[in-house]
Amino acid sequence: MYAIVDIAGQQFKVTKGQEVFVHRLEGEEGSKISFDKVLLIDNEGKTTVGAPLVEGANVEAKILTHLKGDKVIVFKKKRRKGYQLENGHRQYLSKVLIENIKA
Repeated sequence: MYAIVDIAGQQFKVTKGQEVFVHRLEGEEGSKISFDKVLLIDNEGKTTVGAPLVEGANVEAKILTHLKGDKVIVFKKKRRKGYQLENGHRQYLSKVLIENIKA
């Protein structure tokens, strides 16, 4: 069984027991959260597609930890002009464990 869920503006294909890295979520580490923006559920070949969301479906999850992602380097250069710009950032993430999918 899997579901396609909208979490913090991004769509993820999740299954029970899967760990997912998502944009930083509100809530403490160890707290339970529920995602109700379920776009699709597949239960052993029986697919339910929402229009736009599946009625009454939700995904229960637990926030494992908050962390920062890998450093991303943004480097801009225009050749023969002497223009160089280097910038970078690290994205704030949350590691989430999918505990249950309810159709």
